[in-house]
Amino acid sequence: MTIWRYGDDVNTDQLFPGKYTYTCSTPEEIRPHLLEDLDPRFSEEVREGDIIVAGRNFGCGSSREQPVVGLKSVGITAIIASSFARIFYRAAINQGLLLIESAEVAESWSEGEEIAIDLEEGEIRTGDRVYSIPPLPAMLLAIRDAGGLLPAVRARLAGERELNR
Repeated sequence: MTIWRYGDDVNTDQLFPGKYTYTCSTPEEIRPHLLEDLDPRFSEEVREGDIIVAGRNFGCGSSREQPVVGLKSVGITAIIASSFARIFYRAAINQGLLLIESAEVAESWSEGEEIAIDLEEGEIRTGDRVYSIPPLPAMLLAIRDAGGLLPAVRARLAGERELNR
């Protein structure tokens, strides 16, 4: 996994420009515009399994699904930041995108470094450095594993229907 490093206050317009809000809705339409004003090479060079590491208040700005949908569709495995904007955090949960809040980790890495996240061990590694992260709630992991909130709810309802037969 490769790190894409960004600073504080990366807002939703930097992640996906608002001028495309009403013309792009599918992942295929969103992808070419991801981070186009902040990092023009991102949409062409990002690879499945890459991670974004950022500073404080990541995802601040307006409430739109496109930034999260786009980041997930290009294969971003996780975003590690010192802190997240509340609305972005909720949108990421809804889409099953893993967010890890850790100022220590966010301030320690540079773009291009290789990174490994082990949620079961509660560790993030790069080279000889190991950082502990708090365990994520089981419900968040279940939503992520299902691919988002709606698939998780559908699976749960299907399981309950099966039990009631």
